[in-house]
Amino acid sequence: MAHQFFFNTYILDNLPSPQTGFDVVQDLSDPRLRMYITSRGVKSFFVRKRVNGRDKRIIIGNYPDMDIETAREHVNIVLNEACKKIPVRRKKISFGEFVDHYLSNKVRRGEDSLTKLKRAINLHFTSLFKKNIQDITETDLKNVLDNISGRAMALRMQELLQSIFKYAIDTGYRSDNPMENIERINVVRRVRKLNKTGINKLLNAINREENINLRSAFLMLIYGFAQKTKVFKMRWDDLDFNHDLWCDMPLSNRAVLLLQDLPQDGEWVFMGRGRFHLTDPRIAWKRIVKSAGIPNVTMDDVYKFLMHGLVWNPDKDMLRENMNDLLSDLFD
Repeated sequence: MAHQFFFNTYILDNLPSPQTGFDVVQDLSDPRLRMYITSRGVKSFFVRKRVNGRDKRIIIGNYPDMDIETAREHVNIVLNEACKKIPVRRKKISFGEFVDHYLSNKVRRGEDSLTKLKRAINLHFTSLFKKNIQDITETDLKNVLDNISGRAMALRMQELLQSIFKYAIDTGYRSDNPMENIERINVVRRVRKLNKTGINKLLNAINREENINLRSAFLMLIYGFAQKTKVFKMRWDDLDFNHDLWCDMPLSNRAVLLLQDLPQDGEWVFMGRGRFHLTDPRIAWKRIVKSAGIPNVTMDDVYKFLMHGLVWNPDKDMLRENMNDLLSDLFD
């Protein structure tokens, strides 16, 4: 059962984040209004409503972007909207047109991530584009999934199709979901072997890299607590050494020392070819992890390992302190 109290800014600002998963609290002023608090410190207002026999949780907005009174005002609006009968759309729409509609209204991703998603859709769903979404059958979808090489990619595309057709039902373009009876693709997840010993071996191997640009970029993967795409796109203009910030993200002490030693002679911190930023130095990375004796470790593994050990805190000073503590525990 959710913890109940009268929502006010002081309490909500100081709600502790759970170590894992999420917590739920409930407003005594309007018990229909609740809030998720995630382990990353994200706080979201939501309501619950039984729609067509199913319990549905509807997000109203994130706190503090939406204040408490506005959230309370939106409770009735959101619940009334959820009770509306879905209109049956007689006008036909092709799968390709509907996917564009789905991407515009349902997908919230960064530019690079959205580009990759569109590329995957164009690669795997081409045979469906011209068909009316009402006419697509379970067999059509099975054929699409069977032609995708790699079970991991096939599973991602299966989940995407499930979401697309669920949205088609929600918007009245279909009355059924042809994905419902398709058996879920089983994928054996790769065991990530990075641990404290492995991260120390990796650090030593990176420090032996002769190319200072690559060495610094790979060190920043460890000291920066950020995904590789963000690290490689780092701009000097985004750094504030007076407050030890990178955009709105605090920098660890090791990251600050690393960056301050680099020449600030261009737009990008880590230069690639043609005066553009570094993109994906896979060959150099493979050489380094092989030298470290952990050849299966990816750059994404480093980020996930660090974020798993980092205690998240919405306060930037406390988060920075937690970053420094984690790095000290790993390397000192």
